[in-house]
Amino acid sequence: MPSEKVLESKKAKVEQLTELLKGSVSGVIVDYKGITVDEDTQLRKELREAGVKYFVEKNTMLKRAFNNIGIEGFDEVLNGTTAIALSADDQTAPARILGKFAEKDENKFNLKAGFVEGVVYDAAGVQKLSKIPSKDVLLAQLVGSLQGPIQKLAATLQALADKKNEDEAA
Repeated sequence: MPSEKVLESKKAKVEQLTELLKGSVSGVIVDYKGITVDEDTQLRKELREAGVKYFVEKNTMLKRAFNNIGIEGFDEVLNGTTAIALSADDQTAPARILGKFAEKDENKFNLKAGFVEGVVYDAAGVQKLSKIPSKDVLLAQLVGSLQGPIQKLAATLQALADKKNEDEAA
């Protein structure tokens, strides 16, 4: 039986994970076996630049932390080698980055499951999430689509004003 000291450290670790999960809007669980050190380093760099926390964690610790925050549905995927990527502010960043990496070699790196704001997704759902552009790209697309009609309206109004000035001058 584990000592009291070991149990206390495990409880503290679960509490720390629970708080981290509470502060995250999205997360993706992956099976990372078989990737090289260089691939892992590149992946971690890309995740860090996007503000995503990525780490390897014991399955039992993750199960308990997910249970603490009321997210269920990960018990069947929390086995084998497990890493998790969490984002506190971007709903699609973990899925987008890890999905792109998983497409390179499915034998080395597999998406297991994920969540966005408490909604659980299976591997196929996470793969679909990975295809959604970032919030900044979506906003740029929206501005671009609104800009065209506004420019046309401004040109039409300017033409009307010019015509009115010409009529008054004549």
